[in-house]
Amino acid sequence: MAEQRRAERLDQPREPRGVKLPRFDPEAFGRWSEGIARGMGTAVFIVYMTVVIAAWFAWNTLAPANLRFDPYTFTFLTLVLSLQASYAAPLILLAQNRQADRDRVALEEDRRRATMQKADTEYLAREIAALRIAMGEVATRDFLRTELSRLAEELDEAAQRRQKLERRQQERAAQRPGGGEPPLDEPRDDLDGDFARDGRPEG
Repeated sequence: MAEQRRAERLDQPREPRGVKLPRFDPEAFGRWSEGIARGMGTAVFIVYMTVVIAAWFAWNTLAPANLRFDPYTFTFLTLVLSLQASYAAPLILLAQNRQADRDRVALEEDRRRATMQKADTEYLAREIAALRIAMGEVATRDFLRTELSRLAEELDEAAQRRQKLERRQQERAAQRPGGGEPPLDEPRDDLDGDFARDGRPEG
């Protein structure tokens, strides 16, 4: 009695009474139906079916009367073809439904990949725009080359002016009476506003 109560648990559904149908694997049955539908959709199946029907007609027409199993009107052949058609249509529909499910999964995967590629493309576009903005604020090679060339020209001009100023100072020291050595003064740039071109203070 206790075992019967343990077997009848309230937290589990009761198994239906009556005839139990055999269980089958839907995936295996689907693959089997697809194989049949794929085979029926080929030219080989049509050729074999034509040969069988032609042999059926020939045997039940030309054979002796006592050997004919399906005489004229071919009722048994009609029944066989009807059974074939009645089973072929659901099998073909099942195969089409499975193909539609696979197409839907493939479409969702393609849509997901397209969304990811779009996001990656937008990210790369933003990164490229940021790089362009950043490159606009960075000195380029041509700009540096131009600036260095201009600085080198300015240094050459300054060196030439210093050489001219030193030459003039040496000439003035040579023209002084007594022929003494000139004082050790730093060479002044002739562009300095505090001195004139002859080396004397302005004013």
